[in-house]
Amino acid sequence: MTAGNKNKTSGQPDLLTTRRSALKIMGSLIGLVKPLLHIMLLAILLGTVGYLCAIFLTILAGQTLLKGTSFNFSSGIGGSVLSGLTAENIFILMAVLAVCRGVLHYAEQYCNHFIAFKLLAIIRHKVFAALRKLCPAKLEGRDKGNLISIITTDIELLEVFYAHTISPIAIAVLTSLTMVIFMGSYQWKTGIFAFCAYVIVGAVIPLWNGRRGSSSGMEFRSKFGELNSFVLDSLRGLDETIQYGQGEKREKQMEEKSLELAEMQKKLSRMEGGQRSVTNLTILLASFGMLFFTLYLYGKQEIGFDGVILCTIAMMGSFGPVVALSSLSNNLNQTLASGERVLSLLEEVPLVQEISEEEGDFQTSDRENALAAAGRNDFSGAEASHVSFSYEDESILNDYSIKIMPGKIVGIHGVSGSGKSTLLKLLMRFWDVDSGKILVNGKDVRNIPTSRLRDTESYVTQETHLFHDSIAENIAVAKQGASREEIMEAAKKASVHDFIMSLPNGYDTEVGELGDTLSGGEKQRIGIARAFLHDAPFILMDEPTSNLDSLNEGIILKSLKEEADQKTVVLVSHRKSTMNVADVVYKMENGRVS
Repeated sequence: MTAGNKNKTSGQPDLLTTRRSALKIMGSLIGLVKPLLHIMLLAILLGTVGYLCAIFLTILAGQTLLKGTSFNFSSGIGGSVLSGLTAENIFILMAVLAVCRGVLHYAEQYCNHFIAFKLLAIIRHKVFAALRKLCPAKLEGRDKGNLISIITTDIELLEVFYAHTISPIAIAVLTSLTMVIFMGSYQWKTGIFAFCAYVIVGAVIPLWNGRRGSSSGMEFRSKFGELNSFVLDSLRGLDETIQYGQGEKREKQMEEKSLELAEMQKKLSRMEGGQRSVTNLTILLASFGMLFFTLYLYGKQEIGFDGVILCTIAMMGSFGPVVALSSLSNNLNQTLASGERVLSLLEEVPLVQEISEEEGDFQTSDRENALAAAGRNDFSGAEASHVSFSYEDESILNDYSIKIMPGKIVGIHGVSGSGKSTLLKLLMRFWDVDSGKILVNGKDVRNIPTSRLRDTESYVTQETHLFHDSIAENIAVAKQGASREEIMEAAKKASVHDFIMSLPNGYDTEVGELGDTLSGGEKQRIGIARAFLHDAPFILMDEPTSNLDSLNEGIILKSLKEEADQKTVVLVSHRKSTMNVADVVYKMENGRVS
């Protein structure tokens, strides 16, 4: 691996471990709800009232049966309220509650899912913004499959949290408190008993299950990301796999990873089954416990017979909210693991902080204003002054200095790994130097607004990435709103116009994913066309002709020579033939220049 492809630092978050507690993860995720808080509060209100409608349906049924008995109804809230109602009125009230339950449940679910999908869009926007800031220093060499997993499945899993976690927690608390008050109105001891039952089912059991499964949930999400990476890698290397007969080996590896993931899924499913069994047993014990407890209180004449029946019915019928809360822990481990991975990415600090126009130490001269108005950029030279730089512990540049004069083609020649590519990336400020300075137009790049630096420089990398789009659109990424004439002119300078016109759809030809339908040389020439279209005064080229034959190399170098009176070009190559076009050639070896 050459120096130019290594990571500057290993300070990336460990995707296999949880760095914070479940409560902190939930708190951070809930913090994102602030813009939609009013809808969340409405969902909680609708859900609470809806559950109470369902619970009091059964309680009203019990009240109706008791109404025909000789027992009075003065021992609790329900008895006092219903003592003056006829059976017909109670039936009407039950029908109203049944309809309200359905309407309120639908409205609550609608609000929750609206919040969830709105927030997922917001989170995706934040993630892409974070990736843009982290790029390229912290993303170069990063596991792309895991990143894809975070952007897709991990964010999708957060839908469970926003649609089925935040509101259910609040609804369970409010509904349970209401029922504690209702049952406590018959006898305060029944209220305490109900409170303890709700806490065990809705808090103790989920926390126990979450604690024993948190590491498994994080491990499952990370292994899922690793499988994504392996599949993506296998698809990209399909030609090599077939050519060298590695199909069975790759298939076996994929099967092993899939089986490992399946075993982890089984483990999580067993935890889920165990939790569900414990929850159901606790509900059963609490329901019969309320019955026996109220009978005991009835025997001591501390509660009426209506209190025995209604408190028992209320206890049996009111576990819905806390059961929903308890069931969350089954999937919550994976959801929180996904939340941790997303939050870790959002909180990751870029190695290179972008500089805004307001932050930059950049005063525009009258000449620069005039050039900008004419659609041109000024360039007065670049310099690396006593620069030292290393990738982790590996020193690449050591007290390195070079001056690049304007209007010249500067060649930098050297073997792979000598630091040539690293120098270009420092000029682009993809990384910051460890010591020394990189100057462009006499200003330290660390003080130049990032947008201005990008306008001043064009960068042609060793490997040209093509998007799954037309050739015209792939070239046009270098200049927003570029006309077809501008695109064609850039392609002509890059000696790729004739090839494009020979294609069935010309510039509208789709290049396929990763540009697989084009050869390495054709992709490289499209990359060079982008640089010409960008029309920056300072062009950095990293092995721009490595995939070209001598004829096309000569044509492109001739175009560079013709542009040199208006542009400054830094040409990095290990080919001596490429250096023939340079006005001055520096030889680079072990981070030193000669």
